[in-house]
Amino acid sequence: MTPGGIERGRGTAVARIVARPFHRLLDRIDRGLVAGAIEATLPDGTARLLGGRRDGPVAVVMVRRWRALWRLATGGSVGWFEAWEAGDWASPDPVPLFDLFMRNRVPLGNAARPGGTAKLAMRAWHRLRRNHRAGARRNIAAHYDLGNDFYREWLDDSLTYSSAIFTADDRDLASGQQRKLQAMLDRTGTTPGDSILEIGCGWGSFAALASAGGRRVEALTLSAEQKALVDARTLPGVTVSLTDYRDVAGRFDAVASIEMVEAVGQEYWGTYLDAIARALKPGGRAAIQYISIADDVFPAYAQGVDFIQRYVFPGGMLLSEARFCALAEARGLSWQDRTGFGADYAETCRQWRRRFDAAEREDRLPSRLDQRFRRLWRYYLMYCEGGFRGGGIDVAQVTLVKGMK
Repeated sequence: MTPGGIERGRGTAVARIVARPFHRLLDRIDRGLVAGAIEATLPDGTARLLGGRRDGPVAVVMVRRWRALWRLATGGSVGWFEAWEAGDWASPDPVPLFDLFMRNRVPLGNAARPGGTAKLAMRAWHRLRRNHRAGARRNIAAHYDLGNDFYREWLDDSLTYSSAIFTADDRDLASGQQRKLQAMLDRTGTTPGDSILEIGCGWGSFAALASAGGRRVEALTLSAEQKALVDARTLPGVTVSLTDYRDVAGRFDAVASIEMVEAVGQEYWGTYLDAIARALKPGGRAAIQYISIADDVFPAYAQGVDFIQRYVFPGGMLLSEARFCALAEARGLSWQDRTGFGADYAETCRQWRRRFDAAEREDRLPSRLDQRFRRLWRYYLMYCEGGFRGGGIDVAQVTLVKGMK
């Protein structure tokens, strides 16, 4: 089989006519796959190898209905998920496919991005999910208030829902999460008795570590479920409230915020950084962990709506690191000691999915969450794992230091 070639099967004349525009789309994808390959079987009986010019992941895809490619062409990643959910395509392992599309994001261009009226409709929908105060509460509740009993079954015991940091010798999820939390606490530069504002406290794993180290923590969340669990932990020196970051009052020795800024939205990045600058005492440090998307595709990403924004994180938006850094610096927050660990997030997602699948097999997931929801979340975890493996999205920690003036 040669790259881009048709190996077997011709079908009827009518079938060939129907298939022709879809093969043209496949030709575009073939040209854009600089690294890696897709081994595809198609509804007309043909088999194609797309790419295969340089080493990289190899994805096996069975396209069962041409509608899958139509949905990809018109709806991008949203349409591709909807096609998967409808059974229009299948794969024994979709992760390499998501890796490929991210790895080859620049040469693929708009081959897998929505266009026309579908793009406009999705943008209008996304605009309705803006993260003003009321919108932010709705968006956070839609994701984080699915139930503590749900998250407890597949996160580690600390209920940490962000990337772990692994080492070559230690791939254990729980220890990786503690390593990440300790790295964030170290970045704050605080000592016992100091005060930390945590913006987006999750289920309290960072606050618990800081409390054990003698820090005082004011923890913010917009999730009623998360607040209830943090309250129940009765952590010494920790107060938790349902408070929007825009409404923070007072000064703190440090700020910590772990993968919360993705819920802010580009429109409010400056507002978020203003809140941090106001909250920090002169010379104070903000430890931020964030997910970013490569600047080479950020403009196209920012103009569209992807699968995660549509189905998983309403109102979500990955950072453009360059743009966010410039906004921070303009507010007197010096950008220091940036450390990325995207491969660790891929491994975190892989382990979460393994734990999620085990919970489903053992019937430990809440019965109110039906099979469609469970398929969606499995796809989401695979989609994220592939994206981090492909290198177009990254996770990093950075320290923002406020000037002394």
